[in-house]
Amino acid sequence: MRLHRLSLSAFGPFATTQEIDFDALASAGLFLLHGPTGAGKTSVLDAVCYALYGAVPGARHGGQGMTLRSDHAQAALRTTVGLEFTVAGRRLDITRQPPWERPKKRGAGTTVDKATGILRELDGQGWKALSRSHQEIGEEITQLLGMSRDQFCQVVLLPQGDFARFLRSDAETRGKLLGRLFGTGRFAAVERELADRRRAAEAAVRKADIGLLAEAHRMQQEAGPAAEVPLTEAAPGDPGLATEVLTWAAQARSGAREHLTQARCALDTAEQARQEATQRLDEARELARLQQRAEEARAGERNLAERAEEHRRVEERLARGRKAERVAPVLSLRESAAAAHRRGADAEARARALLPGRFAEAGADELAAAAQAVAKELGALDAARRAERRSTEVARERDLLERQEHADGEALAELDGWLDGWPRQSETLRAGVERCQEAVARTEQLAGRLDSVRARVQAAQRREELTGEAAAAGAELTRAREEAATAHERWLALKEQRLAHFAAELAEGLRPDEPCAVCGSPTHPEPARKAPGHVDRAAEEAALEAHRSAEEARAAAEGHLAVLRESLAAATAAAGDEALERLTEEYGETHEEYDRTRALASGLHSAREALAHAEAEHERRRAQRQGVAERAASRASLRDALGREQAALDEELSQARGEAGSVDARARQLAAQGARLDEAAGAARLAADSAARLKDADARVADEAFRAGFPTPSEAAEAILTDAAHRELQHRLDDRQREQAAVRSVLAEPETIRAECLPPADPAGAEAALRSAADRSRRAASSADAARERCRELDRLSVRATASVRQLGPLRQEYDRVAHLAALAAGTSADNERRMRLESYVLAARLEQVAAAATARLRRMSSGRYTLVHSDDRSGRGRSGLGLHVVDAWTGRERDTATLSGGESFFASLALALGLADVVTEEAGGVRLDTLFIDEGFGSLDEQTLDEVMDVLDALRERERSVGIVSHVADLRRRVHTRLEVVKERTGSVAKLRGAPD
Repeated sequence: MRLHRLSLSAFGPFATTQEIDFDALASAGLFLLHGPTGAGKTSVLDAVCYALYGAVPGARHGGQGMTLRSDHAQAALRTTVGLEFTVAGRRLDITRQPPWERPKKRGAGTTVDKATGILRELDGQGWKALSRSHQEIGEEITQLLGMSRDQFCQVVLLPQGDFARFLRSDAETRGKLLGRLFGTGRFAAVERELADRRRAAEAAVRKADIGLLAEAHRMQQEAGPAAEVPLTEAAPGDPGLATEVLTWAAQARSGAREHLTQARCALDTAEQARQEATQRLDEARELARLQQRAEEARAGERNLAERAEEHRRVEERLARGRKAERVAPVLSLRESAAAAHRRGADAEARARALLPGRFAEAGADELAAAAQAVAKELGALDAARRAERRSTEVARERDLLERQEHADGEALAELDGWLDGWPRQSETLRAGVERCQEAVARTEQLAGRLDSVRARVQAAQRREELTGEAAAAGAELTRAREEAATAHERWLALKEQRLAHFAAELAEGLRPDEPCAVCGSPTHPEPARKAPGHVDRAAEEAALEAHRSAEEARAAAEGHLAVLRESLAAATAAAGDEALERLTEEYGETHEEYDRTRALASGLHSAREALAHAEAEHERRRAQRQGVAERAASRASLRDALGREQAALDEELSQARGEAGSVDARARQLAAQGARLDEAAGAARLAADSAARLKDADARVADEAFRAGFPTPSEAAEAILTDAAHRELQHRLDDRQREQAAVRSVLAEPETIRAECLPPADPAGAEAALRSAADRSRRAASSADAARERCRELDRLSVRATASVRQLGPLRQEYDRVAHLAALAAGTSADNERRMRLESYVLAARLEQVAAAATARLRRMSSGRYTLVHSDDRSGRGRSGLGLHVVDAWTGRERDTATLSGGESFFASLALALGLADVVTEEAGGVRLDTLFIDEGFGSLDEQTLDEVMDVLDALRERERSVGIVSHVADLRRRVHTRLEVVKERTGSVAKLRGAPD
């Protein structure tokens, strides 16, 4: 790959557009890229990488193109990187633009344009676009170069610091770098896959062992005391686990069956004892029942004797109650009269409590006269009610006047405010009408300009189309010319070939004894014969016809091309020299301005209507303000008249209301006072009547009590029985009679008499004996069931354990095989003597190639002293495969590369970088890299070593490579005349070409 041209705009430290001609730099073979620190030397290399891969190398890669933009660039200049280069015989050009945050064309704020890119190829007709997709461009470049971005940065942009660290790093770090460059991740993936399979197989074996142990523990729980030997202590994964579990299971099953036989014998014995205890308990319970029945009858007999006196008193109480029933009616009448007298007295007391103190001792007639006087005073308040209603109306009218005055005041303030702002509003509306009128005139101008620009855009589009058609027609004409020339040459060749063998064609027309048309002889001793591939007249005429057809096609192609060129010239004249993109942009800007002015012009009618409406509103508000002033003047006189009327009404009402708040309140007071007087008079009359009726009732009660045999009415009242009390006493007499009959019946039964003669029964003892026998039976049955279930469960679990053991066999075989392969690939197996991982083994071969390629240059740089060799020996406890040593020819000793001095490390790392570039290039498909960059490190070399290094770089130039040295070492400017200088300025860096050959 060879670089030709690099273009930068607003990229990194470069604020403006910079053009770098790599062809001019490469003409000298060796060139220097220098400048002060921070000027942007590395940014040139970043731009090359960004153009190819869409990202900058190493730690500079941020993942977002917005960080690539120059802080010094103008806002209107977009960040752009363009690179022209040749690879695999193809001349390509890449232009990339990262995302761009720019100001909006309309309005405030910013917007972000998406990243863009284009890949073009130069052919015989010019540049042809291949792709505009970032992803497709990256895939195309990766396929052409055969290298990823990291590989490209490592072999084309040689960072010396990285390789110096590579020399001093351990095998693990070297493995990561080499794995990234040579893409050996698939071998690491194989290691990981084997390790994953080993873990999976181990997990499967452990899972199966854990399942088997779980079955064994369940069998141990089921076996209980039947397991005479303990369960195995083997852990999951132990080889002998299955055999130990199956052996223990067989012993547990044998012990369980022996326990089952013993439990069945014990169950038969306990069941017979339970039946005997049940029979004894039934007999004891029956005897206890009969004895309890006899005892309860004797207790009932004693209880009846003890309650004989109580029975006599109940009989006497019933007799007194029957005599008192004669007095009950008059007692009821007397109680009703007493209740009525109490209610009348209470009502009179409540009514008198509501009256003033002067009526406390007044009689019923006096109270009635006072009520009539209050009624007369209440009738005199009708005129005062009418005056009070008028007063309310006057107050409402005055309040209405106040609200009207307040509303007119607010309306007057609003009208004055609007009229004060009228001059400014009128001026604004008139200015809007003028702007719309100006927009109408501007719209007419832009319409003509828009038609002109549209015609140029259409002409430019036609020009672009005709350019492509002309190119295609030119190619078609070239093809037609080639075909015409080929057809002409073929016709001439066939004609010449026919003439050369024309004698054979004439010989075909010879007849015996007929003279020859050439010599006239009638004899034909040796007529010519046709050779193989003879061309006859038909073949010659067909070639002639093909020649004529090709000439006609050529003439038609020339005519078509001439017509296209004339149309192209006309389109070019109409469109001018500007590009289609610029014309399209101008048309868009003109159309956008035309739309804005047309939108503004369309508001002319609305603006005029708004002005007319505002002027009408102004006249309406002036008239409205005058009406408000007139209403205020008439309202003042009406308010004075209502005030005088209100004063007269207030004086009249103050006399009628008295101490009350209103006439209605005074009327309510008088009505309430009259009602209380009427109520008190009625209550007094009712109390006097109830007292007279109570006196008559007391006399009748005394007379009836004496006739019934009771000294006083109170004793008669006490002897009266209620219905409930009478029924309760009668029920007690009936219950005693039934109880006496039941006791006599029980004591007459023969079974009860015999049970009384026997000793007391003991059902509790018999029941305790039955419970004990039943418990023994249940325990024996439970033991038998448990023993039977234990045997059945042990048999089932043994079958499952045997099946688990059968499944475990193939899993363990698979684990042993995979574990051996994984340990061998990971370098941990005893069979892997050097403990070398699979990826390390592959990288060791690559490192050996790199060391061989680097040694060829290192010997020349070190005057034959040093040689790089690869070592696969183990280092301490680490793994082998990626060791790198240097052989010193002066001492004949081999030592580690970490012991090299600073200068020695530089040219050793440079040789390693160049060797690695060669190997990676071959690994990537043999793409030749004609442009290399070497970054820094030259400051650590003395003058002699620097000369030797420059000789090696000159050798690279001899192989038609161009080498760029990125350094700020001053001595290199004297040695390298062709230079690209990066100058740092306040407004951004600038790239300048120095000393390039003409």
